[in-house]
Amino acid sequence: MAESAGDKTEQATPKKREDERKEGNIFQSKEIVILVTMLATFFGFKVLYPTIMSTAENFMSKMFTLAGEQEIFDVYASREIFISSCVCIIICCGPLLMIAVGAAILATVAQTKGLFNMKSLRPKFSRMNPLNGIKNLFSLKGIIELLKSIIKIVILFYVIYSFISDNIMLFPKMMDMSISDAAEQTGDMLFTLFETVAIAFAFLAGFDFFYQRWDYEKKLRMTKQEVKEEYKNIEGDPQVKSQRKARQQQLSRQRMMQAVPQADVVIRNPEHVAVALKYDREINKAPVVIAKGLDEVALRIVRIAEENGVKCIENKLLARALYAQTELTKEIPAEFYTALAEIMAVIYQEKGITPDGKPIKRV
Repeated sequence: MAESAGDKTEQATPKKREDERKEGNIFQSKEIVILVTMLATFFGFKVLYPTIMSTAENFMSKMFTLAGEQEIFDVYASREIFISSCVCIIICCGPLLMIAVGAAILATVAQTKGLFNMKSLRPKFSRMNPLNGIKNLFSLKGIIELLKSIIKIVILFYVIYSFISDNIMLFPKMMDMSISDAAEQTGDMLFTLFETVAIAFAFLAGFDFFYQRWDYEKKLRMTKQEVKEEYKNIEGDPQVKSQRKARQQQLSRQRMMQAVPQADVVIRNPEHVAVALKYDREINKAPVVIAKGLDEVALRIVRIAEENGVKCIENKLLARALYAQTELTKEIPAEFYTALAEIMAVIYQEKGITPDGKPIKRV
């Protein structure tokens, strides 16, 4: 079945991608950001675990000691508790918070290639439309997001259930352990649980990455007509370019015809080729081509030359060679010097001047 003009079957052009990027429409997987943040926080916690536990133990010990020694709870005691609590929270949670924020920023920058666009922060009232929200719920993307949420819940439920089933006999034994040993045992169990969850979420993030990329490329697709219009905007409409080129050629031809009266000689063949030459010995080393043309243009050159008293000499071979091997406003090649020297000598003789422009003395 033939494709209609409105089918978006073409890959997005570089300009289309750049325009979308300027608008803040970029490819990004939030699941990748969540996974990277979660892993970074996990390993950060694993490295900082001794410091966190030591700080927490010292804080609890200090609080129990203060509770046993403090007879009256006054302003000074409350201030000390408040300061100690803030220090404990900053030491225990501050580094983890910084690691989580840094990991989220790095994961986002890696996907967006450092794009920061204020347009994406502007409120879009279309998002507040409940009809659009309902449409998004039943769209393919909405269904995918719902499935991802369900899969996350199922994974978490299964992993936690399996974890509890495998370790349920350890919980009663922990009642006979010291607080530090029980905390260490609990930490090891939580690390194992987290590793299992992270592996499962890694597969989910990988799926989301490829889906988001596919969905982004699909949205960027263009119709064949859009590609043509964009090409016209970049390169210019072929018809307009043709008209512009024709206009430029016409102006160039007019300037060329205006220069013909200044020529010293026109070499013709006899109706199809004409080359007008001018020799200014003070500026140029050889005659310069100031006009040349074929057929109708050649006849116009000859007519203008005759109207302005410019000598026209018929030489078929020389006219053809000059037309083919010379350029406008350029000096003639050296191989034409001899042939043109004879012609220019005749012209100077008829004008009664020497090649240096001085009058010929008659005896």
